[in-house]
Amino acid sequence: MSAPESDFDVLIVGAGISGIGMAAHLEMMAPGRTYTIVERRADLGGTWDLFRYPGIRSDSDMHTLGFSFEPWKHEKSIADAPAILDYLNRIVDERGIRPHMQFEHKVVSADFRHEDARWHVIVEHEGKQRELTANWIFFGAGYYDYDDPYDAGFDFSEFAGEVVHPQFWPEELDYNGKRIVVVGSGATAVTIVPAMSDKAAKVTMLQRTPTWMWARPAKDAFANFLRKVLPENTAYKITRWKNVFLQEVSFKKARTEPEKVKDALKKKIEGLLGPDYDEAAFTPPYNPWEQRLCLVPDDDLFVAMKKGKAEVVTGHIDKFVAEGVRLTDGRLLPADIIVTATGLSLAIAGKVKCSIEGEPIDWSEHYYYKGCMFSNVPNLGHTFGYLNASWTLRADINSEYVCKVLNTMEEKGAEIVTPVLSEAEEARIEQEDLFDFSSGYIKRGMHIMPKSATSNPWRLSQDYRQDKRDLQTTPIADGVLVFENAHGEARREAAE
Repeated sequence: MSAPESDFDVLIVGAGISGIGMAAHLEMMAPGRTYTIVERRADLGGTWDLFRYPGIRSDSDMHTLGFSFEPWKHEKSIADAPAILDYLNRIVDERGIRPHMQFEHKVVSADFRHEDARWHVIVEHEGKQRELTANWIFFGAGYYDYDDPYDAGFDFSEFAGEVVHPQFWPEELDYNGKRIVVVGSGATAVTIVPAMSDKAAKVTMLQRTPTWMWARPAKDAFANFLRKVLPENTAYKITRWKNVFLQEVSFKKARTEPEKVKDALKKKIEGLLGPDYDEAAFTPPYNPWEQRLCLVPDDDLFVAMKKGKAEVVTGHIDKFVAEGVRLTDGRLLPADIIVTATGLSLAIAGKVKCSIEGEPIDWSEHYYYKGCMFSNVPNLGHTFGYLNASWTLRADINSEYVCKVLNTMEEKGAEIVTPVLSEAEEARIEQEDLFDFSSGYIKRGMHIMPKSATSNPWRLSQDYRQDKRDLQTTPIADGVLVFENAHGEARREAAE
């Protein structure tokens, strides 16, 4: 038996949406490149394979969370995890990507060496380590820590029931007829509460502060109508751009006219709950889109509340007692199961120990370059999706751009390409807050995040349509990228 391949043109870390998207773009745009996808889990899907809690679904519409090149064919636009995994598996099989995947391979470290223009990557499989090499590395490992979610520091020593974190959901958890308290008010909590309410005796969402919520149908009637009268690809493209445009308009309106957006969101919920509506429970102390809005598809949370199967309680935790949760105002929330939907912890590059010539890379000391590479880091691509839109929108344009860079390298006979930022140039850069969002997981993780400037190309923006135009129209050789050979001289070429 021949030895497995160990050297590739491109090594992709992660077999979730970003990694699969990168592989698909390589197949379409750079078919001569060898590549592998290294995935630490036993199957593809990333987030959609990791999370197994009840009701796990997208909080973005699948016409934008889906890829630009592969129509979403299901009737529901807000999809559950099994439907998303079916979509990803179909792409992988129809496009011949699966043979390039290596499952249960954890990337431990990656060191770039100029002498051979290669990333030397240590992977671990079944307790043994081996080295892979690649000219390029592309991180599609997501943005949060798969091992250690945010720990809010709760003491459950007195609690007599079961404590569950959504990131590590027990496969056989029996909650039939149980009283459940879900601690948290983000997207995970808003998904879990109505999903568990059908079997549980009652589900309480305990929030310290409210979250802005918006309700919409899980099915996109416009999309489903178009699919009946137009070719599938055409209908998908129209729906995708319609949703991109509406999202952009709603985001900008929330920033420019927050009071109008607040009123509209509150009136919608009041109309659904009627006399049971408690304005304080649905009025956060911040403006809409200062944190991501929580989607409520088909009004499911509010339907469960109307039926008396779910409730939203606002308060501060004093302690967890044997019977449940004691609040600082003296109230006791009885519970048999507590779900700690308290948030994620950010991680960069899948927590892989990255270095250049043995010198560790501190990502917080580097600037984003065009939202998909990093200053002074050679032959490396990365995806950190949009906070105000679907993750895949950025994954799509980043993968397309990296393929263009790879093709330009081939045309120029270059083995190494680096977005070079000199100390003098960096001193002139005006830095901005990477994310203008107040979400807890963002604030907690800012110290590990790369930098962002106020202007391109050293900026990670939240404007998809502008980013797409920039990446499609600006030249690859823009006067910033330096192309070189392993033993040759670097050359920063003027913009074409």
